[in-house]
Amino acid sequence: MNRLLLTWSDAGTLGPAPAHQGRRPESDRGPVLRLLDQEESRYDAIVVLTIPAGETPSRALVERARGRAPRVELRVVDVDDPSDYAKLFRALGPVSAKLKRAFPPAAWATDVLLSAGTPQAQTLWVILVQAGLLPARMLQVIPAAFVPRPHPRAVREVRLDIEGFPEIRALREEVVRLRAEARTRDAVLVGESEPMRSLRARIARVAATDVPVLILGETGTGKELAARAIHEHGPRGRGPFIAENCGVFAEGVLASELFGHEAGAFTGAAGRRRGVFEQAHGGTLFLDEIGELSPRVQASLLRVLQDGTLRRVGGEATIELDVRVVAATHRDLAAMVAQGAFREDLYYRLRGAVIEIPPLRARAGDIEILVDAFLDEVRARRKGRGLKVTREAMRRLHQHPWPGNVRELRAEVHRWGVFCDQTVDVGDLAPEITAAAGSAGAGAGGAVGPAEPGAGGDEVAPLADAVASAERAAIGRALRVHRGNISRAARALAIDRNTLKRKMAAYGLRGDEAA
Repeated sequence: MNRLLLTWSDAGTLGPAPAHQGRRPESDRGPVLRLLDQEESRYDAIVVLTIPAGETPSRALVERARGRAPRVELRVVDVDDPSDYAKLFRALGPVSAKLKRAFPPAAWATDVLLSAGTPQAQTLWVILVQAGLLPARMLQVIPAAFVPRPHPRAVREVRLDIEGFPEIRALREEVVRLRAEARTRDAVLVGESEPMRSLRARIARVAATDVPVLILGETGTGKELAARAIHEHGPRGRGPFIAENCGVFAEGVLASELFGHEAGAFTGAAGRRRGVFEQAHGGTLFLDEIGELSPRVQASLLRVLQDGTLRRVGGEATIELDVRVVAATHRDLAAMVAQGAFREDLYYRLRGAVIEIPPLRARAGDIEILVDAFLDEVRARRKGRGLKVTREAMRRLHQHPWPGNVRELRAEVHRWGVFCDQTVDVGDLAPEITAAAGSAGAGAGGAVGPAEPGAGGDEVAPLADAVASAERAAIGRALRVHRGNISRAARALAIDRNTLKRKMAAYGLRGDEAA
């Protein structure tokens, strides 16, 4: 496994040092380089963080560290006051998320150096690591003044799972909250756009209560995943989570699925069966496509929600229930109530709190993050063989309206894992993704490129289409010069042979035709 070192810079900042900060002796190389001096400190990558005021001196530190690892990066964190906990925390959250994508924990073991940076920055490393937001080992470099010579070990691992370690209530509560947020972010709500940040905050607030929840959103936006987040981070998180789709059963079958039945209740009911309400006792029942319920089942459901009891189909005994109901639909329930298609009293019983899941087109800034997350799934399935998406292919993804939302995007990325080897280019995308952009670039008479004045007006073709036209012409010319020999044409174009074949397929070119 590769090893990564993550640390704040210890090179200081431009301008006068704070009054409380003493000058470091010339003989003290600083904690970062002292760590790298150790024989066991061998890293494949080093990431050094600094604030804008420390960028210039930090570059000198990075240059001195380059001989210690094949890859050394300096990342500037936009914080003007590194002693402000709130500013640091808001900045380090996105930094941690980006680092996890660039250095996935499955392939990289991360060490965090606690000895560099302000005390506030060091404290936040502890919170992030203990909360599980940053999977890492914490290291401390003992200050040179305190190291006797000889010293058996100048670097020690910091572990806070020591028996009897004093618990600070505020810190413990913060760790619990951060762990819950980390689980929500990783398993469910991938994205850093404003709609997703608002959604996460609303789910966290709703999860802490026990009121019924109505989740609204288009198909494929992840309504069930949001319901799971509400369950897992609420008071019923240790109880069962049962999901049922109300739109896939006929009326009679659905009543049995929801409420159970007794033996002999109907033809084929050979034995007693517990419904999903009973199975979810002490936990959460997620009812998807609630708008598809028939009027009769709506009446039965309302009675169960009002009384907290049910009777199985064909049964007489009353069964006590302790279930939180989370319902979801892509339909406009308010309009259905106005039309008389959905019971008004049931509607208000279900909507104790309302959560709206934004469609993917409303959070286009998350497409790249989602693609990275789904590529991680593909990489795991392909046992480490990753894929890279070209800039033009990513542009086409941003242009697509995604009627199937996140579900459609995930299916598209997983399709790449089957048909692509190393790179995902425009020609590898599904036809419906390229169709709209392709038709937009076709001018009058099928001509591609900027229109001449007087020949179709002053319209200008998109730059990507002009580039694609030039690329197609260059490939065709290379194939003609080399008489259709793909290997020679690829060498002349300075691209991989497989890349050339994919581009030929995307542009409808064949070697024998070019010859």
